[in-house]
Amino acid sequence: MSMIFYESIYWRCHKIDNTSKLEVALWSIAIPGFGQLLNKKYVKGLLLIGLEFLINMNSNLNTAIVSSFYGNTSAAIDQIDYQWLMFYPCVYMFAIWDAYKDSVTSTAPLSFIPFALAAYFGTIGVIYSKTFILWGVLFGPVWLPILAIFFGIAIGLLIRKAIL
Repeated sequence: MSMIFYESIYWRCHKIDNTSKLEVALWSIAIPGFGQLLNKKYVKGLLLIGLEFLINMNSNLNTAIVSSFYGNTSAAIDQIDYQWLMFYPCVYMFAIWDAYKDSVTSTAPLSFIPFALAAYFGTIGVIYSKTFILWGVLFGPVWLPILAIFFGIAIGLLIRKAIL
């Protein structure tokens, strides 16, 4: 009876080892660095959380997000510090890629390409977010980079498929 009890405790304590790659990626999407913590990469996770905090605070991203959600794009443009925001897409996509990569035993060939292009296009989205108007809408420093990231993922998947 005691052997079953100890075995049950052992598996409950080691359940974190069974985190799925989807779970790790989703936590990394929520906050860069959380996926690394789930993967027990504590130094890397804390470093990415620190970078997230540093870039977020210095770029005024949260304030701009609130303005964007209220539909006040011009206020979001005025509030954001673009010199700091330029770093965000790369740190964000790297954190997701790294957490995913560390959660699987082997990655598919060239699977980094969609993440790298998403970071690149996200940065381009930041650059043009003050002036780029699509269908009469100025998306601003929050929504345009997000849309650009999805565009970058799609282009990256196509390029990866073409190479393979």
